[in-house]
Amino acid sequence: MNFPGQVKIVEVGPRDGLQNEAVTVPAEIKVQLVEKLADAGLPVIEVGAFVSPKWVPQMATSGEVFRQITRRDGIGYPMLVPNLKGLELAHAAGVREIALFAATTETFSQKNTNCSIAESIDRFNAVIDAALRLDIRVRGYISCVLGCPYEGEVSMDTVLMLAEKMFDRGCYEVSLGDTIGVGTAGQAQALVEKLARHVPVPQLAAHFHDTYGQALANIHAVMQCGIAVIDSSVAGLGGCPYAKGATGNVATEDVVYMLQGMGIDTGVDMDKLLEAGRFISDFLGREPVSRAATALLRKQAG
Repeated sequence: MNFPGQVKIVEVGPRDGLQNEAVTVPAEIKVQLVEKLADAGLPVIEVGAFVSPKWVPQMATSGEVFRQITRRDGIGYPMLVPNLKGLELAHAAGVREIALFAATTETFSQKNTNCSIAESIDRFNAVIDAALRLDIRVRGYISCVLGCPYEGEVSMDTVLMLAEKMFDRGCYEVSLGDTIGVGTAGQAQALVEKLARHVPVPQLAAHFHDTYGQALANIHAVMQCGIAVIDSSVAGLGGCPYAKGATGNVATEDVVYMLQGMGIDTGVDMDKLLEAGRFISDFLGREPVSRAATALLRKQAG
């Protein structure tokens, strides 16, 4: 099997991980979390989102958090933006990298962004064009690539269409999101194989939720296709406010443990990663949703 020798982990805990939490996480806790993740060696940390606080109140302090963190050389600190207004706020805060998103079904698109797929394409095209003029890098997310909570099965042709449009317009990377975690290894691999005929594999990333316990298997499968960028969330935090029942992203600790066991370099210090996961889990008042973290912390405790 051909696996990449090195994998870049995109840590989405501070944004995707916290956005659906019922307990309000204050800015100072988010700042500490980002700093601890940076200490652990995560090369990309998604800090927050410039979205309407009416719809995602947890992200209301994102600008404050971004301004307070110590931005270190060699680490990317993207912010999610849904539209030109979000880009304007990001630019004013000094953000140098953004992420934007689109969905594969009309129902999810309406629920998530209050627009059709066609309208979402027009919207992200405008954001990409404006961001690139400002010399801001752009990453694209595609939601529900392996299933939709409202419409069920998803057409791979739709995923391909969105990925091509994002890449051709100027996204340096397109992340494929199994938002409700229904996909299996064979499906994930088939999707990447289809997309790889049209979009360079080095520009594709995998973003798997672990609702059905399939995330690590899916990651293992798509790495065989050349995928070397994996999104994950410390302590398995996360869920989607527009996908009922979707549990957290795959835990960063579980991904790092698997990759280390395969001899694949991530640059991540597991002990410091465990510290970051323990920190945010303690604040939220629960155990990390990570098998590796649970086992390693128990081992440390003796």
